[in-house]
Amino acid sequence: MIITINPHSAIPIFQQIHDRIVEAIAQGTIRPGEQLTPVRSLAMDFGINPATVKKSYDLLKAEGIITTSMREGSVVVGNTTPHPDHVAQFQKELTTLLAKAHCQGVGAADISTQVNRVLESFPTMTEEKGV
Repeated sequence: MIITINPHSAIPIFQQIHDRIVEAIAQGTIRPGEQLTPVRSLAMDFGINPATVKKSYDLLKAEGIITTSMREGSVVVGNTTPHPDHVAQFQKELTTLLAKAHCQGVGAADISTQVNRVLESFPTMTEEKGV
């Protein structure tokens, strides 16, 4: 698993790790059933505290994106039927993001164009939805 983080970013490192893994899964770089790099190994690669990586993995697990076990480590779940709580959380996050875009003067047409551009970068999404 190859991901990059920016230690100088205002975005917390655990969030950067989380976001890069989610993006890699959506883009097909990391596939369902694939094991993620162990927490300690990834922490060592980045020179960060293992608790930071664990926080990322815990968030991925809470979101239903990975499962964890002592035997297999952290494994990508893949596309499943969305849990109602996850759908509700997505709607809240999307509402906040769209409100922010509106406040910054980004119009509906620009938002639609950007959403379609991002969806097209996720091969599994375009295959499933016929985008």
